[in-house]
Amino acid sequence: MARIPILLYYEVPVLSAISADHFEEPIEIKMVKKSFDAVHWYMSEVETRVIARTGIPSDRHHLGKLILHSLQDDPEFLFQIDGATGESETNSSALDRSIRCAVSLTNLGLKTGDVMVIMAPNHIHYCIPHNAAMFLGIMVASIDATLGVYELEQLFQTNRPKIIFGQSEKAAEITKALAVSEVDTTVVTFNEGSNYPTLAEFLKDADDDAVKDFKPADFNPEETVAFLTSTSGTTGVPKTAMLTHKNLAISVPYTWKTFSKFPTPTKVAFLIAPAQWATAGFSYLFSAILKYTRLSTSAPVTSEHFADLVTKYQPTYVLCNPVLMATLAEHAKCDFSCFEHMTLGGSYVPPELVDKMKKLTKTEEIFVMYGMSELSGPAFIHDFQPVPGSLGRPVGSVECRLVDPATNEDVTEPNIPGELWFKGPTVFKGYHNNPEVTKEALTEDGWFKCGDVFYRDSSWNVFFVERLKSLLKYRNHQVSPIEIETVIMSHPGVFQVAVTGIPEKECGDLVVACVVPKPGCSLTAQEIKDLVKDSLTDTKQLRGGVIFMEELPVTSVSKIDRVKLKELVLTLPRE
Repeated sequence: MARIPILLYYEVPVLSAISADHFEEPIEIKMVKKSFDAVHWYMSEVETRVIARTGIPSDRHHLGKLILHSLQDDPEFLFQIDGATGESETNSSALDRSIRCAVSLTNLGLKTGDVMVIMAPNHIHYCIPHNAAMFLGIMVASIDATLGVYELEQLFQTNRPKIIFGQSEKAAEITKALAVSEVDTTVVTFNEGSNYPTLAEFLKDADDDAVKDFKPADFNPEETVAFLTSTSGTTGVPKTAMLTHKNLAISVPYTWKTFSKFPTPTKVAFLIAPAQWATAGFSYLFSAILKYTRLSTSAPVTSEHFADLVTKYQPTYVLCNPVLMATLAEHAKCDFSCFEHMTLGGSYVPPELVDKMKKLTKTEEIFVMYGMSELSGPAFIHDFQPVPGSLGRPVGSVECRLVDPATNEDVTEPNIPGELWFKGPTVFKGYHNNPEVTKEALTEDGWFKCGDVFYRDSSWNVFFVERLKSLLKYRNHQVSPIEIETVIMSHPGVFQVAVTGIPEKECGDLVVACVVPKPGCSLTAQEIKDLVKDSLTDTKQLRGGVIFMEELPVTSVSKIDRVKLKELVLTLPRE
């Protein structure tokens, strides 16, 4: 009898071993869903080709050389699209502009270890200085393009950039922030409309011979920082995590562990995250390496705009935070079935949202991902059939410990909550220019204390419980309560303040301020709102209102009881 093909399918366990010869018609043997090592095999191939060219073994983690090689490997491949403008670009075009930018940066005297700030929407020019920085070992600090003078001043003082790339519309605020922070730097705008040189003019400074002979800088990827990524900001203005080339080269590929075909695991990946988010940075780093077309938009991602782009470009993959995806699923009038894969992460993902997206996309390839900036990407991966409610198991690049945050003793039994600690080559280098906070987050023997509470089952499937940190999220933006508290405390009539959030289905958290006035002072809610409005960007406004209190709830050690506070704001009158 002729051999009969066996088709593999997912979902339920394999039946007991039965020879295909027992059947006269083809059968489907269903197997459990699992992750694949294909991305690591592919990355190993690309790394080997780069090392063969340079002769430097550590170049396997040199992101600049990996990107350069990948852009050169297929010049005519469609590299990126800005859905808002319809502009697109091939690998060869992006490569030429990126090299010219790197040469111009070198002419300015920038070198490995210097800092570049980029603050702009996701247009096709954003990646040009980003690539150039990776070539040269310059640290990239991607900053929210909506920030005001006060916030920019704090970030410039922390990051001390040697060059800033931004939009001409923000030039005046950048200038003011630089003057106050006393940072001397070069400013380049992506578009016309300011007194600063534009990117197009900046690229003209590159000599054609220098472009032709260009080679990326040699440096140690284990020590050289690629990203300065803003994190939770639980101590005030957001802290900046230092992620090295090696951190990211090892960690980010785990995002693609559910894919089995490389290169081009997906045809068109829709970049929705704002450029300052780490997940956007991952796409800027790896779209060329993995060889997929990056669809982004320089316009705000409204439901209508999302629907238009999905209909026109038929993206096959998206990584999105659950709050935004819930809104899009409800209001975007388009066919979601073009999405072959979808990853949801960045905050709590309700199981009902996963079920809804499976129905809309008509695929089971909907995954929940938990990651942290300090881990340079994902912390867990779904290997085999996901356990309902679980984030999966720890990725292979980290060791994990569950620790009782009160005693620092290991939690050894399943189903008992504790803080997760991580150790491994993807753990960040520390917080930039902040050794005290770095010491609090990293133990002397290299364990990172993540600040979130989890429990595990007997198979080490991990389940999220709650955040120890007080970070809030409004739509796509991280909001630090203490940053807002610092501004409100500058009012002479404020004795104490605590900021928390009111859960809202579409927005995530509505920021609310609980204020204790100084004795004898008459405060109004509008005064507090106006102070925040004048100091901070739109995403940090007090949409949840102001609550005046005689005292704030505190714990037994006289710290603000933020859990109790979160309960109180749901019942107290707000102005």
